Amino acid sequence: MSASKTVAVIPARHASTRFPGKPLALIAGRPMIEHVWRRCQEANAFHEVWVATDDERIRATVEGFGGRAVMTSPDCATGTDRVAEVARGRPDVDVWVNVQGDEPLVDPAALKVLSGLFADATVRMGTLVRPLEPDEAASPNVVKAVLALNGDALYFSRSLVPFVREPGTPVKRWGHIGLYGYRRDVLLSLAGLAPTPLEEAEKLEQLRALENGITIRCAQVSWRTVAVDVPEDVAKVEAVMRERGM
Repeated sequence: MSASKTVAVIPARHASTRFPGKPLALIAGRPMIEHVWRRCQEANAFHEVWVATDDERIRATVEGFGGRAVMTSPDCATGTDRVAEVARGRPDVDVWVNVQGDEPLVDPAALKVLSGLFADATVRMGTLVRPLEPDEAASPNVVKAVLALNGDALYFSRSLVPFVREPGTPVKRWGHIGLYGYRRDVLLSLAGLAPTPLEEAEKLEQLRALENGITIRCAQVSWRTVAVDVPEDVAKVEAVMRERGM
C-alpha cells in the first residue's frame, strides 16, 4: 500500500444528551450522516470514507445508502478515540482525517485542503482555521486560534487571543474549525495520553496535543460552519441548503 494513503472517518454515536439519535435526523429528506458522507465523497481527497459507530441503527442506515460503516466500542470517550480504534487495525493507512458527523454542510474543498497538508512530510497533525468574524470575538463557543508564522498553532482558546495592548495594532484573528488530520502514529499516541491541564481548563481536546509537544499545522480557509448541535439547528441547515441549491 502507498504510505500516503488517506482515509476519512466520521465518528457517529446515537446517544447524545442534547440531541439523541442526531446522526439519523432527517435533513432535506436524508439522514444527517449521509450528508456528511456525501460531502466527504465530493472532496475527492480520500482513498476510503468510513462511518465509525457503536450503534446498529446507524450502521444499517449507512450501509443502506451505500456507505461503509465499522462498529467501534461504546466505551470510546471521544470521536478521536473512535477514529483511533479504526486506525489500530489499519497499519496500511498513513493519514487519518476525523470529520465530525454533525457537519452536514462541511465544505468538500476545505476537506481537500486539510488532507493536502500532509503532502508536506513534516506535518504530523493538521486542522483548519478561518477569519474570525467581529461578532464572534466575545463568544466562548467560537474557538480562537493563534498561529506561528509558518502556520503552526501556538494556542487555541475560548477567550479572545491575542490581547492587543495598543489599540489599532494590526493582528489577524482566526476562528478554529474542528476538523483534524493525523499521521497514524500521532493519532494512536494521542488516544493513549491522559487529559492535560490546559485541555481540562478550556475543554478543548486539541490542547492535549500542544501540551505534549505535538505540532498542529493550520490551513487557512474561508468556509464558515453551520453545525447541528440541537434539533432546532436542522431548520437552519435546511435554510442554507435551499439558499445554495443543495
